[in-house]
Amino acid sequence: MLIEESCVDLPTKLGGTMRVFIYHPKILGYPKAKFPGVVVYSEIYQVTGPVSRFAKDIAGEGYIVAAPSSYHNFEGPEPLAYDTEGTDKGNEYKITKEVASYDEDTTLTIDYLQSLPTCTGKIGATGMCLGGHLALRAAVTDSRVSAATTFFATDVHSKTLGKGKHDDTLERFKEIKAEVILIFGRKDNHVPYEGRSLIRDSLDKANVAYSLFEVNDAQHAFVRDEGSKGRYDPAVTKLCFDWMFDLFDRRLRIDLGPPEGDIKIENVC
Repeated sequence: MLIEESCVDLPTKLGGTMRVFIYHPKILGYPKAKFPGVVVYSEIYQVTGPVSRFAKDIAGEGYIVAAPSSYHNFEGPEPLAYDTEGTDKGNEYKITKEVASYDEDTTLTIDYLQSLPTCTGKIGATGMCLGGHLALRAAVTDSRVSAATTFFATDVHSKTLGKGKHDDTLERFKEIKAEVILIFGRKDNHVPYEGRSLIRDSLDKANVAYSLFEVNDAQHAFVRDEGSKGRYDPAVTKLCFDWMFDLFDRRLRIDLGPPEGDIKIENVC
């Protein structure tokens, strides 16, 4: 499926202007096609090359993807580098940014997706690392999210284990109406066994519809195809995408609308 890339700058009340990168599918001959929307939350480096490719892979399956730049409170929309300075900045911004600002980002991004005439109104969410936590939190705070897939969601367990920024995500799991998939690597020391167990127990107590996968040999950032410090696993990543698309296909739908006219193929490279 073809993809059109663009971006939109959305003013926020809690911290400057947020740039949202848009990846829009396109089916030749179906100008009135409508697609579900998916919010892709980035890791601590904002929308980097790997996050953009992650988003494109989803858009190519027939979803309008919106990837917000989370650190508009502190930086422009440019990604941080996968180096010591970029990592330090990302980790500092992650805990400095107010939870209310993260939630505002979610509201504004979903509002934008649902305002598009090409969007069916159905919304999913996903993300890696910090973005995994934000995708899960989106399912907590916004009932418009029907499906969420999180990759090695850090900070969800912070209230008990004391890591990252404390918030009330765990206590609010009972508010989740979406179906959720959580994916962890068993060798991920960013989200230890105690954290994964706490998440599972909290979801059970809240009676959330969820699946939790723990990949035996996977480490942190195993879906990131750049700057993963040797931890990228393409085979496992493909398997995880199969799980994610199974969920999104069941909970989110494409409405093609009627076909119109002949398809004209342009003779361009």
